[in-house]
Amino acid sequence: MKKIVVFMMAVVFAVIGCVACAAPAAQPETATEGAAATESASAEAAEPAGEAGEGLVFGFTTITNSNEFMVKIQKGIEDKCAELGIEVICNDPDMDANKQISQVESFIAQGVDAIIMDPCDADASSPAITKAQEAGIPIINVNSVTTTAPDVFVGSRDEESSELAIEFIAEKLGSKGNICMIHGNPGQSAEIKRSDGAYSVLEKYPDMTLLAEDTAHWSREEAMALTENWIQSYGDQINAIFSQNDEMVMGALKAAENNNMKENMIIVGVDAIPDALQAIKDGRLDATVFQDAYGQATMAVEMAYKMVNGEKVEAETYVPFQLVTIDNVDDYIE
Repeated sequence: MKKIVVFMMAVVFAVIGCVACAAPAAQPETATEGAAATESASAEAAEPAGEAGEGLVFGFTTITNSNEFMVKIQKGIEDKCAELGIEVICNDPDMDANKQISQVESFIAQGVDAIIMDPCDADASSPAITKAQEAGIPIINVNSVTTTAPDVFVGSRDEESSELAIEFIAEKLGSKGNICMIHGNPGQSAEIKRSDGAYSVLEKYPDMTLLAEDTAHWSREEAMALTENWIQSYGDQINAIFSQNDEMVMGALKAAENNNMKENMIIVGVDAIPDALQAIKDGRLDATVFQDAYGQATMAVEMAYKMVNGEKVEAETYVPFQLVTIDNVDDYIE
């Protein structure tokens, strides 16, 4: 009996031993396999969920969306925010600085991560800068400046645009003649600086006279009416018209053409909007000065994004102006 029991136990142990042999033993990782697994896990951990700016909200308040240049700025803001995965709230104060300040206050109350502002007025929009800074929210000015310095400014040197324009006019007129200048919205930084640039160049040409100047508030319709009045008052004494933006220059051009005066006038604008570029290509408008609205806008978003992420940025970033004439207009037409 004992022999049977011993035999049966031997069989059981033998079976167990076979099963153990059949099961694959756990093999240690090779150095290469372990490193690969670690790198893979690290890459998965480092990869952000969604877009780079997911969860961020920016506020943008423009001057107005009633002209093409400002519309390009907002388009650049929206496109760059979309590219980075940032939500953006866009407001239009319609050239009212008090309304713009209220919009910034609303952004602060909503807890946005950064504010981008195209100021309506250098002085009157300045309190918006102070409010944002006191709230600890980065604020960036795009295109136009305020007397109170923002955290960052992105734009162009507006004096440069009028300097290029007046130098072009001086060359075409042989450094003598009468000029009329159409101003933008009074008090807005672009208007102030474009006026200063024009005055500084005119001082170099004693035989060039500023015959008349007035504002058309960046409006095509107002500029057309203003030019009509000048034509009635001065007639063929007007040798050139400089408009501080292209919306207004298109109104001035229309008035000159309606009165059969364009052939004897040099007309130049600023901004290189599509209407003006086409007018140059068609031989109707003499020149404009290209300002990269879209490029300024996308750069402003990049600066805001870097600030939110704790990166150091330059306090001022400038995008150069470029003179556009019949010789190079094809380079600027999209």
